[in-house]
Amino acid sequence: MMKRITVFMFALLTCCFIGHAQPYEANWESLDQRSVADWFEDAKFGIFIHWGPYSVPAWTPKGTYSEWYQYWMQSETLFGNGNFKGTEVADFHRKTYGHHFPYYKFGEMFTADQFEPERWAELFKKSGAKYIVLTSKHHDGFCLWPSKEANDRGFPWNSADVGAHRDLLGDLTQAVKAVDIKMGFYYSLYEWYHPWWQNDKERFVQEHFLPQVKDLVERYQPDILWGDGEWDMTPEQWRSQEMLAWLFNESSVKDAVVINDRWGKGVRHHHGGYYTTEYDAAAEYDKPWEECRGMGFSFGYNQNEDIEDYNSAQVLLYMLIDIVAHGGNLLLDIGPDGRGNIPVIMQERLLQMGHWLEANGEAIYQTRPWFTKVQWTEGDRNYKPPKQSYLGGDYILAMTVNPKPGYAAKEVFFTSKGDALFAITPKWPMDELSLKGVQASEKTEITLLADSQNVSFRQEGENLVLTMPPFDPNVLKNELTYAYVFKISHVKGSE
Repeated sequence: MMKRITVFMFALLTCCFIGHAQPYEANWESLDQRSVADWFEDAKFGIFIHWGPYSVPAWTPKGTYSEWYQYWMQSETLFGNGNFKGTEVADFHRKTYGHHFPYYKFGEMFTADQFEPERWAELFKKSGAKYIVLTSKHHDGFCLWPSKEANDRGFPWNSADVGAHRDLLGDLTQAVKAVDIKMGFYYSLYEWYHPWWQNDKERFVQEHFLPQVKDLVERYQPDILWGDGEWDMTPEQWRSQEMLAWLFNESSVKDAVVINDRWGKGVRHHHGGYYTTEYDAAAEYDKPWEECRGMGFSFGYNQNEDIEDYNSAQVLLYMLIDIVAHGGNLLLDIGPDGRGNIPVIMQERLLQMGHWLEANGEAIYQTRPWFTKVQWTEGDRNYKPPKQSYLGGDYILAMTVNPKPGYAAKEVFFTSKGDALFAITPKWPMDELSLKGVQASEKTEITLLADSQNVSFRQEGENLVLTMPPFDPNVLKNELTYAYVFKISHVKGSE
């Protein structure tokens, strides 16, 4: 009798342990119960990095994605902002490299011989970014780590075996984590010209995708797994729910990893982790979300882009502020060249943003949306940007400092943290700033965040009116004049 009880108790404890250790099933109803880690909502600003063999030719027509070079070249099609024949990349390739130069030779030319991961990490730290997402593998299938599956197409196709002869992903991961920044990996589920993808998708999933993504996770333990290239097949065909159940139940990062929403046809904005948008205006969701975009129009480095194609630091900061006010994160992309250099204009933009965030980051990091996200001026709020495949940065200027005649402007953005409310203005208020619907308490104090000046105020009915302190151009200059932050403590309704 005692033996039976012992066996029964052992079986019961085993079942309880298994039930606890395997809390997520391979279906969306179960997987969607897993919350997004708080650190992600706190981070607000991340850096996307598109880097691979496409960084060698680094050319597509303006308004298009240069990281799609192989597809544009071999399919002789083109998509983006503009009217295209479709043969532009193929014509460029033949003229520059000849008629018999395959894309795969760019793997050998992708030497990354000037790549210094510690310098990259130092730049990222100065930018104020809190996380990085690197393309571990884009749609061309080239891997930035020594992936066995990368070579199953019949020839070496990863950075450890060709070109750089280096574990680029591992080196950067180590450098980024050393400066206390979260490290994530973009991973393309599909590959344009992998023979299994083209001829036997079930085999591609079973023998290529699933073991490869598991190797990536276990080898480098990412903070974010950023899926993409999912749109041709359902999540059932990808077996992505099965993979995510493994990720959340068994992997070495099961308790900490964050994922996005790109895991099969029809999944975006419905399932997965946080939601993603791409070249869009500020969205609004009932869960964490992230807007990704390049500084210009391309994610990968495009030598064809000129100064006018790059958004200014002012524009990028307005995008960040607008997105954060609406509860999102900005994942801003840079595209290094094939030798491992980050273009100087991209470095400059990151440092300019970092300078502003160093002084005003309290109003960005770890904040949450206020009851009122944006205060508008009078006028029509339904500004419609020009129709583009990829929304340029001009839209945020038209909605803030340079509105079209008859249109309203966003004159104040609000964020909150604890008992503090932050009012962020893209223009310096001339004499006074009236904040609609904000009620001060007896304990309220207001400061200009950039220089800690006290700001006097008065309550006029439902509005809190701030009297502007003297503007000191010796203190508030350069990047600090892009936007101004007023910290308001102990606002009624915040405690």
